[in-house]
Amino acid sequence: MPDEKPRLVYSTDGEHITQDKSRPEQRRASSKPSKQGGAARSAVPDDGYVRIRREKGGRGGKTVTTITGLPGTDRDLDALLKVLKQLCGAGGTREGAILEIQGDHRDRVEAKLTDLGHRVKRAGG
Repeated sequence: MPDEKPRLVYSTDGEHITQDKSRPEQRRASSKPSKQGGAARSAVPDDGYVRIRREKGGRGGKTVTTITGLPGTDRDLDALLKVLKQLCGAGGTREGAILEIQGDHRDRVEAKLTDLGHRVKRAGG
């Protein structure tokens, strides 16, 4: 490290106030939660309902249909994702137990999951 001197932040009357390098990280970590909800958003209620939501946040304005609360193994979720992507004619991915399909396909996904015997709720707006 080239220079370990504290950085000058403010000076009056010949006194120097310096900035502790650990403070900005601490301040960011303790700040109020982000608009997307952070941990609250990732917590999925386990009440037997499959939730379908349209999201745009954090994706550069692109719309994604997310499906949460699906039971089954990773293999089951991958197979269901493939069926839903073919039904919607769109791409998608699986992040853990959350399925994401590119575009707003809530109507199609809701109808298909209901036909497959799942109890479905629309979440969000």
